[in-house]
Amino acid sequence: MSNTVSLSLLETDRAAPCCPPLTSAPLSEEDSVRMAAMFKALADPVRLRLFSRVASHEGGEACVCDIQDVGVSQPTVSHHLKKLREAGLLTSERRGTWVYYRVEPGVLTAMAGMLSAAAG
Repeated sequence: MSNTVSLSLLETDRAAPCCPPLTSAPLSEEDSVRMAAMFKALADPVRLRLFSRVASHEGGEACVCDIQDVGVSQPTVSHHLKKLREAGLLTSERRGTWVYYRVEPGVLTAMAGMLSAAAG
């Protein structure tokens, strides 16, 4: 499947990423594409740190000005945040000169659920 197709799948169903636990049923092609893009985005140490800073920030929302000190340049931070948004992991909102980020609703639950053992 091409990157264009996988991005369009993510963009059409961002609000509800959902997969059964890996131990309970095989993933559908659509779910595997969606979840692989998310895990691929998080496989970069800088992106994982940025995602963690947003997810753990007080109020569940972080201004880029509060999370950008991850040891890379500002343009590189912007690039990594864009990749996290494209993968359906973050949402963003511009307020004045700053951009605020939130973890996309349901993402953490979907990833945790997929990796958890099926309820016995």
